[in-house]
Amino acid sequence: MSVIIETAGFYFGIIGSVFLGIALFNQYWRVSTVEGNVITTSTLFENLWQNCALDSTGVYNCRDFPSLLALSGYLQACRALMISALLLGFLGALCGMVGMQCTKVADGNPVFKAKFATTGGGIFIFAGVCAGIALSWYAFNITKEFFDPLFPGTKYEIGPALYLGWSGCLLDVVGGGCLCCSYRAQTSKGKGYIYNYQPPKATTTTVAAPQVTISRYESDTSICKYGKNAYV
Repeated sequence: MSVIIETAGFYFGIIGSVFLGIALFNQYWRVSTVEGNVITTSTLFENLWQNCALDSTGVYNCRDFPSLLALSGYLQACRALMISALLLGFLGALCGMVGMQCTKVADGNPVFKAKFATTGGGIFIFAGVCAGIALSWYAFNITKEFFDPLFPGTKYEIGPALYLGWSGCLLDVVGGGCLCCSYRAQTSKGKGYIYNYQPPKATTTTVAAPQVTISRYESDTSICKYGKNAYV
């Protein structure tokens, strides 16, 4: 059962990292809302790298953000957190691959493999947390601007890329937890328990053989029977 849980956790972490990579480069992090607009001639959508516009004829144009330093602080932090999550997912995949019981790396040392599996699980969990912070922070700013009646700019709604990223975060955290749970099962196989069993000592009691007492009459008659020369 531990091998199945470990393998499932490893693949959950891999799939979660793939989802995060797809969400990072997806253009639909936020989409302009149609709330209050009767006629919509164009749709605006953005991600961490560029903003795009799609008109009613199906033609869209994208423009990269011109300056890094001119961006909002939360946008720069979200970039850093998402890139860190992808790098951590790659490291977690390497450690998990070494620590899995079905691989042949350090096959004779289950404690070493268990430590690598636990390290990979912890890295997967940390990657999921980093990406979750970035996605939730970005979504918080979208909702804050949407519900602000005094906000003068274009209001946006949460795009499908954020939902895909949240799914990847959940898979990373669940997969990392499964890898961490396999540590106890692997180390219990590598440790042997020695029981110093000492059987109780057998107490031998020597019972003295009963001494046959010869009566004086028999001893005297035996001497008379055999004579004195029989004992010489």
